[in-house]
Amino acid sequence: MKDLVASQAERIAGIFLQEEVKSSYHIVGKGIDNQIFVVETKSQKVVVRMNNKDTYPTYIKEKWCIEQAAAVGIPGPEVLSIGIVDEIAYMIQTFIHGDNGLDSKVHKSDIWRQLGDYAKLIDTIHVKGFGKNLIDPVRGMFQSPSHAKSDGSLQGDVQHNINCLTEHDPLIKLGVITQKESQRVKNLFENMKNETYRFGLIHGDISFKNIIVHANQVILLDWGNAEVSVVPHGTVNQVLQYQMLGLREGPNIEEFKAFLEGYGLSEEDLADMRAFQLLRAFDNLRWAIDRCPDRIESYAAFAKQVVGLNYREWF
Repeated sequence: MKDLVASQAERIAGIFLQEEVKSSYHIVGKGIDNQIFVVETKSQKVVVRMNNKDTYPTYIKEKWCIEQAAAVGIPGPEVLSIGIVDEIAYMIQTFIHGDNGLDSKVHKSDIWRQLGDYAKLIDTIHVKGFGKNLIDPVRGMFQSPSHAKSDGSLQGDVQHNINCLTEHDPLIKLGVITQKESQRVKNLFENMKNETYRFGLIHGDISFKNIIVHANQVILLDWGNAEVSVVPHGTVNQVLQYQMLGLREGPNIEEFKAFLEGYGLSEEDLADMRAFQLLRAFDNLRWAIDRCPDRIESYAAFAKQVVGLNYREWF
């Protein structure tokens, strides 16, 4: 018997395509947040992504990002429709033929080099603001909501982390840093307040799970984590995190070097990004402590790696 979610995907696609649905199947293991189905009629084949209605603003952002990326030469699916039906947000995209990056037989370093080139092109997309929420698609304005501990700006995030670096800091109890290291990290973050950074669009989840490879062409998917951040720091930090954690969808050391080559960066350029990498590792861990206890252990482990593998020479 067909499950309810599959039936909903077929109904949504059928209404949009104005055709009777012949078949559908669930794409399993390639998406974390969305339910993803391939739906086929007599003449068309589409991908339907679904989530709860609160996801709708993210689908608006994804559609905008896909269109902007296509304009600078980055291949991706075409977004045919987005909307809300019966409390379910949906996005209908064209079906892309090829292998998911995790299954592709193309040399991985070649793919990572191409992804580095894409990341550089994404930098050229005109955006304003800072954060993950697209609040004005016409102007490309992004925003990070303010909260009690930050005004939502980079400076606010830096100051929030500075304020947390006390003798009672949970990061000390978790073994991420020592009291002595805490003071030195505070000095690094204080110096960040005087730096001038360039802001641009980043994909937010460049990885093999989010690409399709077809005839040696790399097609980029899933812009749900896109944001305006410091560039190139934001993208490099995300890919480096996958490399350091040894995730299957991320690069190994040599593939990470290929990514940097594609981006036009050297390993020496990473030195200028270290304070930002440390800030993001700490900021994510503090978020988990406040909002998502289930992730504290994994985020703390990564923060320890960032300190241990990249910053001990500073201390």
